[in-house]
Amino acid sequence: MLFGKLLPREGNFFEMFNQHAHCIVDASNAFSALVANYADPRMREKYQHEVDDAERAADRVTHEVNRALHRTFITPIDREQIHLLINSMDDVADLLQDTAEAMALYDLQHVTEEVVLLSDLSAKCCALVQEAVQKLGRIAEPAVTEQALKLCEEIDRLEGDADRVLRSAMSKLFRDSVDAREIIKLKEIYELLESVTDKCEDVANHIEGVILENS
Repeated sequence: MLFGKLLPREGNFFEMFNQHAHCIVDASNAFSALVANYADPRMREKYQHEVDDAERAADRVTHEVNRALHRTFITPIDREQIHLLINSMDDVADLLQDTAEAMALYDLQHVTEEVVLLSDLSAKCCALVQEAVQKLGRIAEPAVTEQALKLCEEIDRLEGDADRVLRSAMSKLFRDSVDAREIIKLKEIYELLESVTDKCEDVANHIEGVILENS
């Protein structure tokens, strides 16, 4: 098919997408470990650094993709699709770092059940993003296309779950908390974590667009 013939001689964009998706999962796993070990300040700092390292690695891949766009005459998919996809993926890594940083800056003393739930949903979305991205180079195959679209649908479903957790968390926070500072801290962290799933949904939407236009 034409899609396969348009692979650039320089800069394998699909491989770079895979590299970035791997960084997203690394950041997500480190964040999950941060939440799981939050009671231990030493472990908390360790996993904070791991989130930062994964985000910086993701940034490097994003810059490499943007440089490759300028170097490559014929790209495997539309240039705008490449730009939108890699930047929405980078937003996921950025938000994971932002959340971890906010928890440190606000000196959050303990994680709530809602932080754990949102962290778990974010991790699941990030893992699905990686799976879907890995299929982009083979979307000329109908079976692979179907698999990728199902993964995108699952990301959409999980984002809806995260929305519901956020609404419930906010209701509980404003209903039960009496410490205004704690309300401000947790509200920001809940919203940041839910935004991770929002951005994963954006990635899924861009993947669906690539598939529909190129498969």
